[in-house]
Amino acid sequence: MRPVLIGIGSAFFFAFTFILNSLMEVSGGSWIWSASLRYLFMVPFLLIIVGIRGNLRSLVQVMKEDPKAWGIWSMVGFGLFYAPICFAAAYEPGWLIAGTWQITIISGSLLVPFFKEQVQTPNGMEAVRGKIPFKGLSMSLIILLGIVLLQLEQARTLSFNDVLLGVLPVILASFAYPLGNRKMMEVCRGRLDAYQRVLGMTLASLPLWIILSVIGIATVGPPAKAQILQTGIVALSSGVVATVLFFYATDLVRGSMQQLAAVEATQSAEVLFAAAGEIWLLSLPLPTALSWLGMFLVMLGMVLHSYFSRSSVKETLRKASAS
Repeated sequence: MRPVLIGIGSAFFFAFTFILNSLMEVSGGSWIWSASLRYLFMVPFLLIIVGIRGNLRSLVQVMKEDPKAWGIWSMVGFGLFYAPICFAAAYEPGWLIAGTWQITIISGSLLVPFFKEQVQTPNGMEAVRGKIPFKGLSMSLIILLGIVLLQLEQARTLSFNDVLLGVLPVILASFAYPLGNRKMMEVCRGRLDAYQRVLGMTLASLPLWIILSVIGIATVGPPAKAQILQTGIVALSSGVVATVLFFYATDLVRGSMQQLAAVEATQSAEVLFAAAGEIWLLSLPLPTALSWLGMFLVMLGMVLHSYFSRSSVKETLRKASAS
């Protein structure tokens, strides 16, 4: 239960991403700066935190072991996750992107067979390739139905191209984030804490953000002061606090891909936090009844997914102990 509660806490701080990205788009800011500045601003925050904890040297040592893996999976987990999310903000409101983002629960479940998990057997702990949690995944279809309802409501006011440009990048991000996170957990093998891993992935993905910043200067010019301030808030709330909480929660259950999927399911709470924030800060009208129904289904699917994922884990361990 503890990892799930921590995951919900991270969802609250992650919601600031969707709210402030929408605010920046409304104010005329470019998605390029929304994406790149967040990670550039995260570096000094994380360097101070990890430095005070005395863990910089051990981080550098682990990163030196396999810099190629750090570079690839950091750019997948951070770059292919956040740049598409910011791009989508130009076409849909933040609460709707947050709702669509919950497809990551399905994406995370589909990635399970590509990883191994530790299972107790009569011969001790053994690494066994994970299996798709079909019970939990079937509950995820409720989440998918909720997302469809949210997008159907939005399709009434936006063109088909705008809906696609708001949805497809989020689907890409929904696979990239859990894939990069899980691959980095394999590389780290439990030797780094959440702060170290976030700092390491941020540093390893810097080439991407620097290139994107150069493109931004050449195409849209430098960012406005307001956007710099807002991305700084996103960097602290979502980039540092939320990411560290989420990584800490996933570290607690890193031995089980199915429990990991349950923790990732907690991110569904972002849609409610984002909707409340946009209604308050941007004075957006209340979502329609169809949108509320979609949000309710997303939340219901999250709860059922978590329940059946935990049940599936217990059954797997019981069968392994009996064999």
